[in-house]
Amino acid sequence: MGRAALKGTYAAPAIQKAFEVIELLAARPEGAIISDMAASLGRSVGELFRIVVVLEQLGYLQKSEITDRYTVAYKLLEVAYRATPSHDLVGAALPEMQVLALEAGQSCHLVVAGSGHGLVIAREEQPGTRGFSLKVGARIDMVRSCSGQVILAFSTLQRVEQIVRDIEEDGDAAPVDRDALAKRMAAVRRNGFEMRKSPITYGVTDISFPIFGFDRNVVAALTIPFLELIDGSQKVDLEAARDLLARTAARVSDRLGYRPA
Repeated sequence: MGRAALKGTYAAPAIQKAFEVIELLAARPEGAIISDMAASLGRSVGELFRIVVVLEQLGYLQKSEITDRYTVAYKLLEVAYRATPSHDLVGAALPEMQVLALEAGQSCHLVVAGSGHGLVIAREEQPGTRGFSLKVGARIDMVRSCSGQVILAFSTLQRVEQIVRDIEEDGDAAPVDRDALAKRMAAVRRNGFEMRKSPITYGVTDISFPIFGFDRNVVAALTIPFLELIDGSQKVDLEAARDLLARTAARVSDRLGYRPA
């Protein structure tokens, strides 16, 4: 959110600057020095110097001794896990994901809905030498991705509308075709899952099932990006991987207290 969007609201300049720095560095995994941050944010070095130093002292930023570049530290992720239901969700899902990766011979990841995008909050890599996986923290297109469509399909209409509004308010996002999205969501609900060729990676078929919480609301999507090897040497075939994923998603939901109506 830019500074102009905050007009007419309560002002807390130091907090605003701190989050501007964090959001900037989140998009720059290579990091940045303070002068670069100031230039990108349209602020002076003096405005940001104390903010950056304090964020470093608190453990939210880390500074390279070699390049003097600052990057976001893992403390931010740790705090987010403790402060949101994601902590319990990851704790419930990871043991099951480890078994799934071993049995299927495929990587898997867990996605939750963010503000207009999905977010990978956990992953388990397959134990072999060949595989495909997404990084923890990767952002997911909620409308076009397999995981995103599963979350939307099993969400309430109010939640879907809020997610779509958040997407449309992002100036870099493509317009959402609501009619096409509604048809896709209906198909996913009928099937109970989504499975389709990856729109990004050759040789990968995405399979995704919903995870439900104790209140029967969808809380995440558990996804296998199924990598089909040319020589057919993958541990199980696509249908077997889908069945394993379905049972794993059901067990994670059960761990979270979900009981079907």
